[in-house]
Amino acid sequence: MDLTLTTREADGKTVVSVGGEIDVYTAPKLRDKITELVADGRYRIVIDMESVEFLDSTGLGVLVGGLKKVRAHDGTLELVCNQDRLLKIFKITGLAKVFAIHGSAESALAAT
Repeated sequence: MDLTLTTREADGKTVVSVGGEIDVYTAPKLRDKITELVADGRYRIVIDMESVEFLDSTGLGVLVGGLKKVRAHDGTLELVCNQDRLLKIFKITGLAKVFAIHGSAESALAAT
């Protein structure tokens, strides 16, 4: 399965909607997108994972790396995730305490 990325601006944040699988083969595409956004001066990023069907450790590593990149500029990287199987991964790894995880893009955009 391929990875789709679409980007939009909303409420001063950049929303990256991700679809498909984030795994060892596709994660570099997401990493490159986050790197490109930070290089463009976009430090308030929301990763919308509502259409993600699979996430592995490589994908988690890309998200953590993205968080480090934006935090270096006093930015934020928030996640939209409402699927129990993905939320379980964040809870088991302890990353649920690291990331701000929202149930919808609207709530992520409303957060400060």
